[in-house]
This record gives sequence, C-alpha cells and structure tokens, in this order.
Amino acid sequence: MARLREQYKSEIVPALVKHFSYPNVMAVPRLTKTVVNMGLGEAIQNGKILDAAVDELGRIVGQRPVITRARKSIANFKLREKMPIGAAVTLRGDRMYEFLDRLMNVALPRVRDFRGVPTRSFDGRGNYTLGLRDQLIFPEIDYAKVDKIKGMNVTIVTTANTDDEARELLRLLGMPFRH
Repeated sequence: MARLREQYKSEIVPALVKHFSYPNVMAVPRLTKTVVNMGLGEAIQNGKILDAAVDELGRIVGQRPVITRARKSIANFKLREKMPIGAAVTLRGDRMYEFLDRLMNVALPRVRDFRGVPTRSFDGRGNYTLGLRDQLIFPEIDYAKVDKIKGMNVTIVTTANTDDEARELLRLLGMPFRH
C-alpha cells in the first residue's frame, strides 16, 4: 500500500472528522482520481513531438497515456477534427497516491523560486488543478534527452463538497500551499 494512503487512513481521516465534525468516516472527503494532461498544439506541425511527450508522460506517471484528439476543426489554427493534439493519463488507487507523493515531496520543491502552490485553483466543487511549466522537475526525465520543454496540468479530483474541505484534505496530505 502506498505511504500516502496509509497516512490518509491513520492520521488524516481522524483529523478531518475532528475538524469538520463529520457524522461518520464515510462522509470524510477522499481522493477519487488524478488526471495529468499535456496539451501539445505544436503537434499539428511536428508529429514527433507527440511521441516524445507520450514517452515522457508515461515515465513520469508510470502508466501509458492516451493520445487526445481534436473534437472539431478550427481553420485559423490549421486544426482538423480528430488530429492528435495532446496526451492524458487518469491515475487511480495506489498509482495515484504514489504519483502525488512524488509530486508533493520531490518534484514541486525542485521548481525554481518555489514558494508554494496557489490556493485559488479550486473549481468550487472540491477539485484542484495545478499547472506545471516544465517536465524537468521530475527526476524520471533525463535532461539530455529533452528536445522541447512542455508543460502539463495536474487535476486532483476529490469527493469533498466544498473547496474548504478539499483544501484541508490536500493540506493534510502535504500539498505545499502558499501562506
């Protein structure tokens, strides 16, 4: 079992029950899934960028990503329907906890001038989205083999009803929020 999942069950659930006075432990918010998305608009001109991004994203999360395709054509962007324009991975269970553990304790502290992640990135329903500017903060990526720096979005989906509950859950899990 993942270290973060054990910590959630043993320490975080009792702390959240005490803080929000839930009637039982099943009402305590928990993590449902984590979606890592890498949008690559430049894949329209160069298809090799997509292959490199899929490989890097797979190495970062430990699961093979699915290639996302355009839903509709946009003439100004020279984009046609069903053209490959990105890669995405949905993580659940132990893989999700392992990835979040590496993200919060290894990758985010490697960001230059890191002062914490913003607290305003909640969507109003208890989900948190974090944008990362480059993939080099992950130790799994070899700096010499990277041809282009690519950003990604990490969306953490919770069962929390409000942003305050989700913020407290992520804070107790170890998410380094700004003060």
